[in-house]
Amino acid sequence: MAVAMHERIAVVTGATSGIGKEIARALARSGHRVGIVARHPVRCGTAVEELRADVPDAMIDTFLADLSTLADVRRAAGEIRARYPRLDVLVNNAGVHLLRPKVSPDGFDRMVATNHLGPFLLTNLLRELLEKSAPSRVVNVASEAHRHADRVDVERFAEPGHYGRGGSLRVYGRSKLLNILFTQELAERLAGTGVTVNAVCPGFVATGLADEVPGARRMGALLSRTPLVRTPEQGARMAVRLATDPEFEGRTGGFYSSTPGAGLLPTTPELKDPELRRAVWERSVRLVGLPVR
Repeated sequence: MAVAMHERIAVVTGATSGIGKEIARALARSGHRVGIVARHPVRCGTAVEELRADVPDAMIDTFLADLSTLADVRRAAGEIRARYPRLDVLVNNAGVHLLRPKVSPDGFDRMVATNHLGPFLLTNLLRELLEKSAPSRVVNVASEAHRHADRVDVERFAEPGHYGRGGSLRVYGRSKLLNILFTQELAERLAGTGVTVNAVCPGFVATGLADEVPGARRMGALLSRTPLVRTPEQGARMAVRLATDPEFEGRTGGFYSSTPGAGLLPTTPELKDPELRRAVWERSVRLVGLPVR
């Protein structure tokens, strides 16, 4: 069935479970046609069935891609451009936290590839469609874990390294820091186009992201009895607001944290360094094979 030009369209990555599924659900309820980008066809099918059962008139499309694989990202972006005449919302939600290093098919650290390089490439490949559809919005799901990042070596931040369970938090934090630097730089580059770009930390949410982290299940069970841990639906709320709420129309380049007390913490120095974010952008462009612009 052809997609009408007047339809509001949103694409959400990692929408087969957790926060991503709740973002997709909320967008479907608000009348958006939702495109889900996911790795696993079975999980994708199950999520679509659940969403359609909950929102009977939901219009949902699926695009299979592993964001750690650049060829997959390029294929999915091509399918999205071919399918949709417009794109009102892009939510880069998919992410992983791996306890030990794995190498992506393109030779990068798989955590950095999935969490940063894949979304970076996807967004840039959909950039023209977003600009054509303005006013439109990009929401990047980041994390307060960016505060645990190791030092960003611009030339080597995507290289596979050696780390164990403890070091994995620093690499995960690095990938989330890259998300926010990407958000800031893209917002600047899209200034005046009508496309807004913001990042969000959903807070400590009971999802499967940290299942492999030592003690995560036990800690989550304990914290679930307190206001500190949120359900996926609660964790999705700020991202949905950034994607749809008129209050955020025209607001761009921000990082909005749902973590209690985060507003009292100082901004990390890296997020106040325009030279660093430009350098990260330029390095990311080279790594994913985009033309310099």
